[in-house]
Parts: sequence; C-alpha cells; structure tokens
Amino acid sequence: MDFSLTDEQNLFREEIIRFARAELNEGAAQRDRDQCFSQDLWQKCGEMGLQGLPAPEEYGGSGLDPLSTAMALEAFGYGCTDGGLVFSVSAHLLSCVVPVWRYGSDDQKRRYLPLLCSGKLIGVHAMTEPNSGSDAFALRTIAEADGNGFRINGTKMFISNGPVADLVIVFGITDREKGYYGGVTAFIVERGAPGFCCSQKFEKMGLRTSPLGELVFENVYVGPEAILGGVGGGSGIFSHSMDWERICLFASHVGTMERLLEKAIGYARTRTQFGQPISKFQAISHRIADLKVQLEAARLLTYRAAWRLNRARNVSLDASMAKLFVSESFVNVARSTLQIFGGYGYMAEYEVERVLRDALGSTIYSGTSELQRNIIARWLGL
Repeated sequence: MDFSLTDEQNLFREEIIRFARAELNEGAAQRDRDQCFSQDLWQKCGEMGLQGLPAPEEYGGSGLDPLSTAMALEAFGYGCTDGGLVFSVSAHLLSCVVPVWRYGSDDQKRRYLPLLCSGKLIGVHAMTEPNSGSDAFALRTIAEADGNGFRINGTKMFISNGPVADLVIVFGITDREKGYYGGVTAFIVERGAPGFCCSQKFEKMGLRTSPLGELVFENVYVGPEAILGGVGGGSGIFSHSMDWERICLFASHVGTMERLLEKAIGYARTRTQFGQPISKFQAISHRIADLKVQLEAARLLTYRAAWRLNRARNVSLDASMAKLFVSESFVNVARSTLQIFGGYGYMAEYEVERVLRDALGSTIYSGTSELQRNIIARWLGL
C-alpha cells in the first residue's frame, strides 16, 4: 500500500485548503457562540463539490475513490476552523449521499443525487431513537404496510442536520419476527411530508454550528418509490454507511489534529518562560512528540481503512479501529494543545477551547468508543 499523494490529489488538497481558509473561516467563533448554521457557507461547499466527493460524475459528484475522498475530507478538516460545518457536510455526504448512490434505484439516483451533491438539498440519516443509540436492535420506529406503501410512526433523536433537513433516510421495522437483520427497512422521506416534522433543536457542548434535532414521524405515508435498497435491507445499508462514516468523517478529524499540532509547535517555539522558549522544556517537547506519533498513526489507520473500502468484502473491523483510535487521539491532541497554550488556550478568543469541545463528541457519535471496542472484540472471536 502506497499512500503517497498523486499530483492530482495534492492539487485538490491544496485547492480545498485555500478555499476553506478564504471562504469558510471568517466569523467561525461567533457562529459557534450563536449556534448558527450558515446556508451561505453550505452552498459554497456545494459549489466546491464537497457534498458529492465519491458520487459518480453523471449524478453531479466528483467520482473520487474512497481513499481520495478521505484525503479530501482530511484537507477540509485541516483548512476549515468551523468544526460544525465540516461535520454537517461530512454527515450529509457519508450517511445520505453514499447510501443513495450505493443502494438507490436509478430513479432515486436521478431524482436526488444531483441536488444532494450540489448542496441544494440537505440530507440526513435517522437511526438513533430516544431508547436506542448504540443498541440498534432496540429500534422502535414502525413502518407498517399500507396498500403499496408504508405508514411510518416513531421518533428519531440526536439527528445531525435534522432541523435543516430536506431529505431523510429513516429506518423502521417492517417485520418484527425477522428483527434487525431482514426486518428493518430504509425509506426516503422528504421535508413537507404530512406527519413529518423536526420537533425540537438541541443545544450542544460542541459542533454548535451543526444543527441537531429530534425528528417525529406520525402516520407518515410513503409509497414504494421511497424504499431504499429493498424491503428488509435496512441493516445492510446502515452498516455500509457507518463504515464510510467511521472512516471518512474521521479523516476530517485527522486534518484538524494536524492543524492543532502545528499551532502547538508554533506556540511552543515563541512562548518564553524562565528565559527560554517553552519548547526547550522536555515536558512540552515530549508531549508534542507524542502528539506527532498519534497523528501519523491515526492517518495511517484511516488511509488503510479507506483504501480497503472498495477492495475488501467487509471493512467493519478496519472502520471501527480507525474510528476508535482517531476519536480518542483527537480528544488527546485537543486537550494537550490546550495544556500547552495554558491560560490562553482556555480563553474563548482562541480556537483551541472550541476544538476541544468539538472533539469530545467524536468518541460518542458514529458509535461510542465502547461500542467500537465491542465490535473489534467480536471480530477477534472474543
């Protein structure tokens, strides 16, 4: 496996970084304080092609392979200081665009992908419920057959992009006897469907520019054209999209970790105490050395998992290992950078405290660290 970037990948990476720095970063701290999701910046990302990176060009995407997609999102996370925007774009891409591309009918692809890839539609993925987060087997949303279609009833909780969603991939039980495997179906529900609404928006500790909400489905009727991937195919769709999310979303965190490391190095070289730069103290230099090791290990795990996405039959083990290591490394890099900055890092005017708040959620969303360890243990036969 050679993970050296090609000239084309390098050019695209630099283009994304320049775009993010020039167009997306101004006012990020204020948007975080105001919990403001920017439709204008979302559209700019769409014009850049970030919402459709791996989707085929015929549907408005860029046609990138998974590794190139991960590298592009890494550059996005490196260049953009608005962590909530990076998260919203990545969640839209990996949990909505990818499933429609991979499992949608020709009609569904033609109808939705061009608008999703351009950013004209905002997509979400609705699996989590008030009583089922990591435990997907506890799903309670019901989709009962009604003529040629289904009636959906249930509530979805902590849905990223939920308050601004135009399109929702919602998972519901269609056969209780079959349970999760074979008894869960994915449906595409559009904003404005009778009985569907976002009932509330939540205030969060971090990622505050990425809206999070509760979605309610009250007797929502969908026809057969809304079924994604066939009746009973929901678990496979969910697992596949989670593989993409656990790899490529967390690639963006690798980029943010690199930016933090550079900030820590720059600060340690210029901040003086006791007559010398603090980088001369081993307590600081060794900590930064450890962060560099974590960054490179996280990058290699992510790249390897992304490389296997379209080469291996199942990459769930790789995805879980990458997600676990990157998320916990992300928290450590952010916390350590704050410690190196000292009192200045704790101040809201600096980016460091905001990134730490953003980073803490990474050990929870896309499956908690505890869940990833359970998945890894099962793959090891434990």
